Amino acid sequence: MLDVAKGNLVTRLCADIKLPKMIRVRQHFDPSHIPPEKLPEVVKTRLSREAVASRIRPGMRIGITSGSRGVANVALVTRSIVEFVREKGAEPFVFPAMGSHGGATAQGQRQILEAYGVTEDYLGCPVLATMETVQVGQRPSDRKPVFVDKYACEADGIILCGRIKAHTAFRGPYESGLLKMAVIGMGKQHGAEQVHESGFRNMGRLLPEVARVVFDNTQILCGVGLMENAFDQTCQVAALTPEEIWEQEPGLLLEAKARMGKILFDNLDVLVVDRIGKDISGDGMDPNVTGRFACPDSAGGGIHTRRIVALGLTEASHHNANGIGMADITTRRILEDTDLDATYPNAVTSTVLDVVKIPFVAENDRTAIRLGVRTCNGIDRENPRIVHIRDTMHLREIEISRALLEEAGNHPQVEILGEPAEWKFNEEGNLW
Repeated sequence: MLDVAKGNLVTRLCADIKLPKMIRVRQHFDPSHIPPEKLPEVVKTRLSREAVASRIRPGMRIGITSGSRGVANVALVTRSIVEFVREKGAEPFVFPAMGSHGGATAQGQRQILEAYGVTEDYLGCPVLATMETVQVGQRPSDRKPVFVDKYACEADGIILCGRIKAHTAFRGPYESGLLKMAVIGMGKQHGAEQVHESGFRNMGRLLPEVARVVFDNTQILCGVGLMENAFDQTCQVAALTPEEIWEQEPGLLLEAKARMGKILFDNLDVLVVDRIGKDISGDGMDPNVTGRFACPDSAGGGIHTRRIVALGLTEASHHNANGIGMADITTRRILEDTDLDATYPNAVTSTVLDVVKIPFVAENDRTAIRLGVRTCNGIDRENPRIVHIRDTMHLREIEISRALLEEAGNHPQVEILGEPAEWKFNEEGNLW
């Protein structure tokens, strides 16, 4: 963990900033979803379609991917796939498909899966983790090698399982989804690095090119694409043949983008984010929500805010502070909770170093938020525009400052829940 000196002088310099009272509001988005108790039936029904089910034959040894993001119901969905494969008379195993995450080690990737409940006991099948890869071909455009997880290559078949959603660093017909799982996830650190070295501005072109090589040279049987609503709930499951993945994923991506949660207020002075983490977003906090992109030349969107203040890490991040570089101000708490060995490998593999740069460090939450207001130029410091969120995945209930109250009252998707209240800092000046 990092050792940081105290910043009491900064605390004194910001002491004259009076933070406005905050009002809790509820943002309304489409809540439709598949209840968890019905998910196993839905997953198996989708897989039972003849075009998909006929590819799984008795005696086949089949690998099922599992990623590193905070995918809703990931353990339950994975177990449902495992059960279906076994019901068809095949032998399933699950393997981590998460590029360089988990410190780019097999043990680290296994630990991430275990933290999500994806364990051998729960699944009823082996979880095989390795960083060893096999070259399966070359990219047509430049003859560079394409790599895939060793266990996946040795299997009789592969089932891709992943969430389809907007990527945090590039735009294209295929972003985060089943193609990316095949290329970046199954490519492990070695394969992911080969793709990332060309930069995110080329990712929209390279991803399908490399995926074509993977699909043509491995035994991909089908893909289970998951989509979530704005409340981190599974709202759609699609079981697709390899051909259908190529045909239908772009349309599913557009649907997923339309269902994303967002902050319904723009042009903020300060955005306060309680926690960031790899379980929340690949960039710690989703830039599609915050508007702060590490690769602004290849992706954009979200809101506009002058200062972003990040207060803590999620427990499920396993001390990986990837994304902290997108904040302007952070806290002593985050630095003390950061493990550079867990944080840096992903940045090295992606070649995007800004995401792990250390921003201005404040002694506690109160000073960090005050500093955000203090360093905004040309604003009304007596009435700043502040939004306070838990993280970028949970946006149903948020807090807004008085300056946004009129906008909230006029917005058809915003419900005001309470009266203005002071920030609840403890004796150490923190919110928890």
